[in-house]
Amino acid sequence: MALTDKYKELVDLAKQYGATVSDEGKVLRVTGEVPSPALKDKMWEIYDRIDPNFKSNDLIINVSVKTTEGGKVKVVTRESNLNIRKGPGTDQPVVGKAAHGDIITLVSKYNDQWWYVRDNDGEEGYCYSQYLEPVQ
Repeated sequence: MALTDKYKELVDLAKQYGATVSDEGKVLRVTGEVPSPALKDKMWEIYDRIDPNFKSNDLIINVSVKTTEGGKVKVVTRESNLNIRKGPGTDQPVVGKAAHGDIITLVSKYNDQWWYVRDNDGEEGYCYSQYLEPVQ
């Protein structure tokens, strides 16, 4: 059975919302951006239903949630504050902090790792995107 057949429901959903699906023989890759965290969660639920406990090692889901510039993002650090830096990089000075759970504004995406944000006090700077999640 081809992997695209095995994961048909997930493949159809991914393609419907603009993700890319590539069948590399022994591994199926789903990459790109999807419009909501709920859709990303749905993809993982389908995967878990088809391959409980993710034992087959034949699917890679590498999708992120689209964030529109000017939209709101939530700080999703484990417990600590998120540093807001003068420039995109850990070598840049910290100009502010956003608390775990804060909702802040995404001004622009510098690249996939660093986003330019504005906190609730109006402080602007760069944050590591791994700790930011779009708010619906």
